[in-house]
Amino acid sequence: MRAFGQTDLSVSVFGLGCARIGGIFQSDTAGFLNLLSAARDAGINFFDTADGYAGGQSEVMLGKALGARRKDVVLSTKIGFRTGTPITQAGSSMRHILNSAEQCLKRLGTDYIDLLSIHRFDAYTPFEESARALENLISRGLVRYIGFSNFTAWQAAKFLGIQNARGYAPFIAAQMYYSLVGRDLEHEVVPFCQDAGIGIVVWSPLASGFLSGRYTRQDPTGGKGRLTQFDILPIDKEKGYNLIDRMRQIASQHKATVAQIALAWLLSKPYVSTILLGASKLSQLEDNLGAANIKLTEQEVTELDALTAPAPLYPNWFQAFATDAVVRDALADSKK
Repeated sequence: MRAFGQTDLSVSVFGLGCARIGGIFQSDTAGFLNLLSAARDAGINFFDTADGYAGGQSEVMLGKALGARRKDVVLSTKIGFRTGTPITQAGSSMRHILNSAEQCLKRLGTDYIDLLSIHRFDAYTPFEESARALENLISRGLVRYIGFSNFTAWQAAKFLGIQNARGYAPFIAAQMYYSLVGRDLEHEVVPFCQDAGIGIVVWSPLASGFLSGRYTRQDPTGGKGRLTQFDILPIDKEKGYNLIDRMRQIASQHKATVAQIALAWLLSKPYVSTILLGASKLSQLEDNLGAANIKLTEQEVTELDALTAPAPLYPNWFQAFATDAVVRDALADSKK
């Protein structure tokens, strides 16, 4: 369990991501119930969905599956993507946020949502309006905590500034893509979240399955794995194959799988609150959960960091250079 940002809300280090539930398990309710039961037995208390997943069916199935156990878990959902044909049924306007949240409650079969996040940035709605809508839900007791997903650092910081200035409940969570082959988050979002006391919820920690080890130079389709259907992540495949070769060696030393090493690396990051597992099979879930028992050495973490380090962006690299120069000058002066 880890603390969620600066709140006293405790969440399991692994959560169950339910983006694929409505599609894969629509005709296999028993399979989903087994998956959910295994997650609960393993200690998972964080379940995440969204109104845009499978046309809302993900929320329906999750709500029914949790049933009376709903109050024992932290239930997270997201709003913002299009939910209907009318132009008003998308984005972060007050109308859409309020309507969407109320529909989420009905589909989930609950009277409150633990964490409600804005799923995407809306360029057409002022942050003030969106912030007022979220505060309305908080004040009515329909939502306990709020967060954002897929925002840039400046967008989240501006939104948080409005919340703080008006005495609104602030963001406590940032649901973001983060993996060994996708570390852009470290440039701005991670420092912002650390400074603001916001917990990070990781989506696609295995980069749509690329870091499971099933994708190789010999079979880049991974046996027609999920990446062939959800290939939106900007992955440098050649660099990724080299990384996986080294991860196989590390995995062998730990008697683990490549996927477990990828997840264990994320677990080593203190700013990560919970990692969403998007397993569609019980065997996948069990393998992923095994990462909790793997403790990478400091040397292994450092090596994986070095192998996948994102290129510094300006002005970050200049600030680092200037800071190093000041330190060098200070040390030189102290030796005189």
